[in-house]
Amino acid sequence: MDNVYLSHNNIVSSLGFDSTTVIDSIEKGNCGLSVYEDNKVLHVPFCSSRIAPKELQKRYENLNPNTGHTRLEKMMLVSLADTLDKSKIGLDERSGLLISTTKGNIDVLEEDSNFAESRAYLAELGEQVQKFFGFKNKAIIVSNACVSGVLSIAVAKRLIKQGRYDRILVLAGDLVTQFILSGFNAFQALSLEPCRPYCNSRTGINIGEVAASVLVTKNPKELAPESVQIMGEASCNDANHISGPSRTGEGLYRSIENALGQSGVRKKDIDYISGHGTATMFNDEMEAIAFERAGLSKTPVNSLKSYFGHTLGASGLLESIIGMHSLHRNTLFASLGFEELGVSRPMNIIKKTTNKELNVFLKTASGFGGSNTAVIFKKV
Repeated sequence: MDNVYLSHNNIVSSLGFDSTTVIDSIEKGNCGLSVYEDNKVLHVPFCSSRIAPKELQKRYENLNPNTGHTRLEKMMLVSLADTLDKSKIGLDERSGLLISTTKGNIDVLEEDSNFAESRAYLAELGEQVQKFFGFKNKAIIVSNACVSGVLSIAVAKRLIKQGRYDRILVLAGDLVTQFILSGFNAFQALSLEPCRPYCNSRTGINIGEVAASVLVTKNPKELAPESVQIMGEASCNDANHISGPSRTGEGLYRSIENALGQSGVRKKDIDYISGHGTATMFNDEMEAIAFERAGLSKTPVNSLKSYFGHTLGASGLLESIIGMHSLHRNTLFASLGFEELGVSRPMNIIKKTTNKELNVFLKTASGFGGSNTAVIFKKV
């Protein structure tokens, strides 16, 4: 069977509008989170990462659109345009489009929106992107809470392995909106300072926005210098609670074990784990339990939520792309703000950005509804 790879990519975020700029910023220890006072979004101040609107509009207009697009669509179009430009591929019948998001154009349901409410349908979001770039196939939508970004990589790999496509462009994005922030605020889960995943002094979650895209391909001629091979992937729903993770880490543990079994990678060969790490008590504790059960409590772990906040359905793709660059730069990125372990099981948190020979990393994600996904990547 053909190998499947992550290749050319782009990140549009508060830290920059291309992957290299974003990764450079992370390596320097820059945080993309700030405190905002925006009554349109939330009636109290909140800490978040948000994409600069003027720069986004400028880059969007450079694409010469002939119709209007929502803010999320603009973010996605700008990201995917860059990935397509770098990849130099043609969009034929063997090229797929897969879009990952949790809430899509949820902001069009707000009172001052200039778009029809039908734009909130995820299929409509997919159609807008498909038509803009001229994809021959309809967009596939993956929306499974906060594992969507990682799951989209797994789905793309499976579709290519099944022979349905030769390559798939995976595109992810979510917004900071009134709907999202009011929900997490109702949970009393928001932190007014940058989040500190796994840390004893953490005070909660931040919500951020990002768009990210990557070419998933089986063709070795379509690889970027930072490409990685998808070695194994698996998903498991623990069906524990609509918003609370399993107290035993069962779903995440099974996802990790099944991904390892498929990959043929030995646990001792995993150089680090890119965790989900939301900085909430229940999530962080669940991950610590699952990693210990999987025999990975000594493996270095980071969470990138301390740079961007939780970017929902885009987070897993964003963090997988950063992981690609981490491997090729032979650099372990620190979990910003981490000071003292705040979970009951041992974890080897990466406290300082460090140079180290790297070849393999494990990406995990967990989300509402008991969803869990794990993917193992290897440097090409």
